[in-house]
Amino acid sequence: MKEISDIITAYHTAHGLGIKTALATVVKVEGSSYRQPGARMLVTEEGLLTGAISGGCLEGDALRKALLCINQQQNKLITYDTSNEDDVEFGVQLGCNGIVHILFEYIDEAVENNPIRFLEKLREERKDAVITTVYSLDRKQQQTGTALFYREGNIAGNNNAALQLLTDAQAVLMSKASAIKQLAGGDEALMEYIAPPLQLVVAGAGNDVQPLVSAASLIGWEVTVGDGRATHALPQRFREATCVFQVKPDELVQRVTIDENTCFVLMTHNYKYDLALLKLLLETSVPYIGILGPKTKLNRMLDDLQQEGITVTEEQLNRIYGPVGLDIGAETSEEIAISIVAEIKAVMSGKTGASLKYKTQKIHDTIVLQ
Repeated sequence: MKEISDIITAYHTAHGLGIKTALATVVKVEGSSYRQPGARMLVTEEGLLTGAISGGCLEGDALRKALLCINQQQNKLITYDTSNEDDVEFGVQLGCNGIVHILFEYIDEAVENNPIRFLEKLREERKDAVITTVYSLDRKQQQTGTALFYREGNIAGNNNAALQLLTDAQAVLMSKASAIKQLAGGDEALMEYIAPPLQLVVAGAGNDVQPLVSAASLIGWEVTVGDGRATHALPQRFREATCVFQVKPDELVQRVTIDENTCFVLMTHNYKYDLALLKLLLETSVPYIGILGPKTKLNRMLDDLQQEGITVTEEQLNRIYGPVGLDIGAETSEEIAISIVAEIKAVMSGKTGASLKYKTQKIHDTIVLQ
């Protein structure tokens, strides 16, 4: 979502200056590629790039294609075949051993549902959605482009043909997995599932929370900081946070709208505050509860809950991560922040956090043609 937010911001800056733009989207990948379907990059007619469609090796040629799209005000599909090392047709050597199909769309402000409008809809609510982009691998055919936005209670389409994909979009939303659909007439549709940004709630407003807020904000998470101390819970101490509250444990839970993409980290250095908050969070569906401190602290918390007649179930225990963070040898606050963010990312992505060196399968999940 951070890439999308950056693209929206860059677009409005360009539009305010009267600068024309195009949106480049990776719509299909065959084999290996640095970026996967759904990766986007905004290009201005002045050559400013926001976002990325590769590791940097494609952007130069993509800039030229985007400028052609802007000048002609016409969508274009470009295919980069990197599976043959001797093929220098595009003057690039990606070293990824794959075929990447990229759709370039001219952004016409006069079009009510242009691609940027669809991306903006993602920020209207903290709910998952599906954006459908229709394209043809035959470069001579007309390229439809971003055609449908679907979220429960919010549907927007560019034409009747796009609305016919509604059933497929509903299926993708239910499965929470992007898909590529074969359409009648030879077109294909990238149906991209997009979850809302992760919401990280940090209980604690000490100095060690500041690098955690910075690290989480850097990757686009929405960060809320809550603490009972008026001297610490100050917005000016956490300028990158979305919200900063001076609250008691029960008030913090009430202030936050908890969903399946909400994670908590307890690091107030106040045992009673953390314990009270843990007690409340166990009754919610929060998928990740990180607790700063040694294992003895967590064991003490569990024992104290037991004495109150509260038995922590196996399901609840599986959602508690204490000591919080991946084992990377972190010592400083900045290193600990990185280990916490990495663990949360791994847990929420269903990954182990192990070194990619030992991974025997592809790094990214493959989106197959259906």
